[in-house]
Amino acid sequence: MFFRHRFQVHAPLSKVAEFHSQSAGMAAITPPPLIVQLHHAPPTLQEGDTMDFSLKLGALGIRWLAQIEGVTSAGFTDRQLRGPFAEWVHQHKFSAVDENTTDVIDEINLRLSRDPIMFFLGLGMRLGLPFLFAFRAWKTRRLLA
Repeated sequence: MFFRHRFQVHAPLSKVAEFHSQSAGMAAITPPPLIVQLHHAPPTLQEGDTMDFSLKLGALGIRWLAQIEGVTSAGFTDRQLRGPFAEWVHQHKFSAVDENTTDVIDEINLRLSRDPIMFFLGLGMRLGLPFLFAFRAWKTRRLLA
């Protein structure tokens, strides 16, 4: 399965890339009622780093381990090493429109788990991606503009 979301933010590419490289930024742009709990991640994500976190929705918590790859000033990839999907590869791409405007493009390739519980959990998460990324776009604009 493939998901793509694109939006513009009125901020220079360097500021957008710096914001997205901060592990705490994930919690800042995650919509309620989801809560991100970081278990282990460096403050600034670099090539080869891992983020160990949980996504919580009420009493339901999903533990996730992601590895950061392909880090450049134009983006990076986070790849699920452990989590609810059989495969999850999320590319974060940043492209300067002009010196004060940046396109942010998220592309996710995912494959649902064969485990029945994880399959339905992953399917629910996949169906929620449009809302999740619409919120992320709104919140990112507010934080960076």
